[in-house]
Amino acid sequence: MTVPGAAAPFPYGGKVRQIQVDLDLPRLQAYGLQPTDIVNAVNAQNLVLPSGTVKLGQLEYPMEMNGTPPTIAALNDLPVRTTQGSTLYIRDVAHVRDGFSPQTNIVRADGTRGALMSVYKNGKASTLEIVAGVKGILAQAAQALPPALKIEALFDQSLFVRASIAGVLKEALTAAVLTAVMILVFLGDWRPTIVISISIPLSIFVSIILLGAIGQTINIMTLGGLALAVGILVDDATAEIENIERNLAMGKEMRQAILDGTQQIAVPAFVSTLCICIVFVPMFFLSGVAKFLFVPLAEAVSFAMLASYVLSRTLIPTLVMYIMRGHEHRAQAARTFLGRFQREFERRFEAFRAGCCPALSARCGSRSAPGWTSSPSR
Repeated sequence: MTVPGAAAPFPYGGKVRQIQVDLDLPRLQAYGLQPTDIVNAVNAQNLVLPSGTVKLGQLEYPMEMNGTPPTIAALNDLPVRTTQGSTLYIRDVAHVRDGFSPQTNIVRADGTRGALMSVYKNGKASTLEIVAGVKGILAQAAQALPPALKIEALFDQSLFVRASIAGVLKEALTAAVLTAVMILVFLGDWRPTIVISISIPLSIFVSIILLGAIGQTINIMTLGGLALAVGILVDDATAEIENIERNLAMGKEMRQAILDGTQQIAVPAFVSTLCICIVFVPMFFLSGVAKFLFVPLAEAVSFAMLASYVLSRTLIPTLVMYIMRGHEHRAQAARTFLGRFQREFERRFEAFRAGCCPALSARCGSRSAPGWTSSPSR
């Protein structure tokens, strides 16, 4: 039973079984032999060699010649040398027995002696799949082991991987929910929420594709980088939809409002994205273990942010064009429950702003055009 992608080195603790050959050095010297003569005799007469093939009917089978003694005691009867009709056997100068290699380490679990077997993954194998495969094999192997032998998992790396995946999903869900609430409160329409919710998983997916293209894997550091980036992935899409809504409120047609809204924030959004990515540039100058730990995190964040910016310039305007078609003047949306709630929230928000900062409210009110809707500033 094997698990693809898993590697298991020699276990720690316990004794490793070996077939030991105890040499009698005085007898070897008396017969004029060297230890290498015993080694050569055992190697030459304890072999399984291919001897050709045999054809039975329409099938051809490979054949092997088994020259291995059936028992350990039979190894003592292997001849070493024949001189003047007298044969010298291994039992005359050595003794072959079933033994163990010298023990160099001890493993204790809760004060009890035991053996530790570590299982590692090779290359790009999935940690989750290897852990699941090993646990499945252990359940089958335990049935063939003595009842007194207890098998227990001491460390499971997949717990951290699962926690990282759960963290990314939690951050994505939190960002989507908070963004949806903000859009519904300030714009009073559920369609922009759909557009933004689509951009988050797509940005993460593009980042994963780029990480795979440069040889990175999905691990704790890359997942941590994605979780860090999820909270700011919505910025580009939110700012663009907000600006498109502002242009629509000015009475522009849908296509023109999208073109103007996208063009007006293209440079500011690009500069904002670069500022976030530049923060992680020093990580690429690290060396040693720190480089292998933190560079994948920096790459995950940078790729996600760049993907978010590209999607905000391409996919987001397209989705707005098709999903929000026919709602240029928001007349229909204003009659819905969300529209009435948004107007009431807008009235109370303006009253709160006027009470907190009258000068700012007067300045903003003098610049507002009829029909404009208030929206959160970037």
